Amino acid sequence: MRKPLVEPAPTVSRINVTPIIDVALVLVIILLITAPMIAVTDTQIALPAAKTRSVESDARINVTIGLDGVIAVDDKDVSRGEMFGMIARRIDTEGTKLLIVIRADEGVAYDAVQELLKDARNAGARRLAIATRQPEGKR
Repeated sequence: MRKPLVEPAPTVSRINVTPIIDVALVLVIILLITAPMIAVTDTQIALPAAKTRSVESDARINVTIGLDGVIAVDDKDVSRGEMFGMIARRIDTEGTKLLIVIRADEGVAYDAVQELLKDARNAGARRLAIATRQPEGKR
């Protein structure tokens, strides 16, 4: 028997993944289109209206901390210990309905603001708020 001049090529046995990828992409597109429709219910509801609170008539203490770490209570620069004492005295005289508003520069570390909140809570404050500014278009 004669040997063939050209050897046969080895059989390549691989799975063709192109159809699998096509089906997967079609399923992803269908999911992206139908997901928003599924998330919203057909039940008619009236959402409550909300507005931001402006200056309150309640008694308040404004505690301000600047970038340099200087703490001020209302209009007076104080140390952290003095701040604690001032808040405790005002709460003793005016009651726990007193609102403590923490005003901090956006560059102040979060830890410093957290410490002020903790000190105010330890002084007896039950109502705490952090002051923010409203976006320009929302006024």
